[in-house]
Amino acid sequence: MKKILAINSGSSSFKFKLFTFPDEKVISEGMADRVGLNGSTFTIKVKGEKHQEKVDIPDSETAVTILLENLKKYDLIDDPKEIIGIGHRIVAGGEEFKDSTLIDEKSLQKIYDLKQYVPLHNTAEADVIKAFMKVLPGVPEVAVFDTSFHQTLDPVHYLYSLPYKYYEKYGARKYGAHGTSVRYVSQKAAEIMKRDLKDLKLIVCHLGSGASVTAVKDGKSFDTSMGFSPMAGITMSSRSGDVDPSLLAFVMKKENLDADQMLKVLNNESGLLGISGISPDMRDLRGDMTKLEGEKKKRADLARNIFINRIIRYVGAYTLEMRGLDGIAFTAGVGEHDFGVREHVMDSLELLGLKPDSAANKENATIITKPDSTIVGMVIPTNEELMIERDVVRVAGLK
Repeated sequence: MKKILAINSGSSSFKFKLFTFPDEKVISEGMADRVGLNGSTFTIKVKGEKHQEKVDIPDSETAVTILLENLKKYDLIDDPKEIIGIGHRIVAGGEEFKDSTLIDEKSLQKIYDLKQYVPLHNTAEADVIKAFMKVLPGVPEVAVFDTSFHQTLDPVHYLYSLPYKYYEKYGARKYGAHGTSVRYVSQKAAEIMKRDLKDLKLIVCHLGSGASVTAVKDGKSFDTSMGFSPMAGITMSSRSGDVDPSLLAFVMKKENLDADQMLKVLNNESGLLGISGISPDMRDLRGDMTKLEGEKKKRADLARNIFINRIIRYVGAYTLEMRGLDGIAFTAGVGEHDFGVREHVMDSLELLGLKPDSAANKENATIITKPDSTIVGMVIPTNEELMIERDVVRVAGLK
């Protein structure tokens, strides 16, 4: 039986899903974790059962070899030739890649070169691609870029009000992220609404550890909250979202921080974690799930309220810019499971005719608005790996 691998790489790990072709059935998933670090592990899930082992994984090539060994061990493949395509999620495609692309030596080098935008991610992702090219030579590999969905943005939306020469010389512009997720969710929303995606004005709230709000109009990305990097936009788990640059310069001088140290604060010490002083995980800040009291509760509530407020700001702006809204979809960890966040965001849209269904919202139902609501609220679990698998089939021309 033919199979397709979908790979989602991080800075020191990669997750995988193995699909059968052409029926798109997931028969295994798992991850190689802490690649190149102490305490590395390999995890694989087969028939609902998880198998994990501590194993030395010094580099990406070793991780790929271990993956193939485990696929054979658990009878998921008899021969590596059963794998007819491999798809890779790549964070940054810059302006080079406006769509998913078949990988060769030239395009792989371009992915490496784009590391200037996201040094940790693109380098690690390219290393995994290179390892698969060595271990499984001749198998078509496809790069699926988080940024490519947002290449439809108008210059009015993607340019910053900086000297234009910085855009011309360095590509200083908004690129966005979460494009693969938004592409899946918006298509699914159109199916749920039984409408043509090209006729809809949608907002997709991808609310996970990284969080973004994207306006989708005429089936295309119209605008998105993340910017030059995934740090911009709304408040996130440990990322700051939008901050006045003058404030950063002020803090850097006061704390004697250089640029890299300030970026670390913005990426790893801010957001929900920085405001609450408790946790970057929204579940630790929810009053119905914790027993926080006093100052801790006050700070936790403040973090949640700021998170919600920043979402509402973007939702409101995009609704006005698109001159209307047909549907709003919530996805990713917080978006799929935190009914309180969804409730407050939907409440802000009531003046436009959105009518929340509180019972459905608390049950995490698919449609969380009443039948006569002029704006449809939806909870849609994202499936980036399925989009990656489908792009492999499309771009590689698999039959």
